[in-house]
Amino acid sequence: MTLNRKDITRRTVYNKRMPLRQRVETYFEFHALGATWKTEILAGFTTFMTMAYIVFVNPSILHQTGMPLAAVTAATCISAAVGSLLMGGLARYPIALAPGMGLNAYFTYAVVAGMGVPWQTALGAVFLSGVAFLLLTALGLRQLILNAIPHELYASVAAGVGLFIALIGFRNSGIVVPSPATTVTLGNLADPSTLLAIFGLILTAALLAWRIRAAMLIGILATTAIGLATGVAKWAPQPYSLSDLGATAGKLDIGAALRIGLVEIVFVFLFIDLFDNLGTLVAVGTKAKLFDRAHQIPRINRILFADAAATVVGSLVGTSTVVSYIESAAGVAAGGRTGIPAIVTGLLFVVALFVAPVVGAIPASATAPALILVGSMMVSVVAEIDWQEPEVAIPAFLTMLAIPLSFSIANGLAFGFTAYVAIKLLRGKFREVNWFVYLLAGLFVLRFVYLGRG
Repeated sequence: MTLNRKDITRRTVYNKRMPLRQRVETYFEFHALGATWKTEILAGFTTFMTMAYIVFVNPSILHQTGMPLAAVTAATCISAAVGSLLMGGLARYPIALAPGMGLNAYFTYAVVAGMGVPWQTALGAVFLSGVAFLLLTALGLRQLILNAIPHELYASVAAGVGLFIALIGFRNSGIVVPSPATTVTLGNLADPSTLLAIFGLILTAALLAWRIRAAMLIGILATTAIGLATGVAKWAPQPYSLSDLGATAGKLDIGAALRIGLVEIVFVFLFIDLFDNLGTLVAVGTKAKLFDRAHQIPRINRILFADAAATVVGSLVGTSTVVSYIESAAGVAAGGRTGIPAIVTGLLFVVALFVAPVVGAIPASATAPALILVGSMMVSVVAEIDWQEPEVAIPAFLTMLAIPLSFSIANGLAFGFTAYVAIKLLRGKFREVNWFVYLLAGLFVLRFVYLGRG
């Protein structure tokens, strides 16, 4: 007899006499997803290696607000660990979480530096946005938003995020650099860091061509080792004590954040995180084939709860908004399908609390090749888009290009939504569009108007 997912879940509930390992495998649906322990654990290590940079990048950004560096480092590891463990253990998805890039920059440069808001008050705003996430999840509004995303845009979001990841990889490697004349241009390929990244790219690509499942991890570790041996990568230990966490933990000022002048800040944290998370979820879920036949995501409530709870915890310990990380796609590319990779990633962030200087030895030149190659894998889903049908192809194309070019998943979704609705209206097919999609498109238009004011 063939078991479906519901049968497997019921066995978890009712068959208590299973050996522990079998119960765990049943809970995480190993059989249904074709998962193995070796592949799942390897995927967790791969995901962690591609996002380990956040342990030092996030503190370096938030430190510019006046927040103690050691405290933010600890808060970064704790929030990432809690979020990833919740996502893996409760929601059972291979998606890791950590303080979001972009939102930490908004926190530092727009809110604290630009508006003169104390970092304690800004943390209060992050806390309020996290509580709002929880309320929206409980009311079913976040699920409604996710279900409202036209199915035709799912593949384009995944492909757009793939291009986005690849662009980040090219930038971090130095292969592509900014140019005032042409926006971007070819970097200095003779630079030692860039050469190291090119070596890592060729090595990892060759390992993938040989179908080696640990290709990503081996490529990152080998490139890091060569970087340290040649002096391209520097080991710069910055030891700290967990007691340093007290400098930010519990220091948020919720009362100040409740002032009417900060409503806009809370909304920005809420809005950007909401759509960046949904975009990440759609992208990773599409690549990992985690959607059911009706294009629905099982256990969506648990996914959104994990994200919201992680943001609340992050604000309490002293860091900006926690989000789902698109680098999780590296673990999915390595074969991750269950929640085990996220749990492994979370446990590694716990370890990072104590060995952060070692984690920091991983140079961008070593992780950039993995991001480029993951991007190439994610773009493969464009084959699922009906390019002969303009009603689908145009919104999909705008979504796919707007994500990397605007450096925002949320912007890509906004372009895709508004184009999809506009074309349907102009074609006289307005009855085919759900009312909530109209509402979201209207909000996206208002968002563009708001951004245009800036």
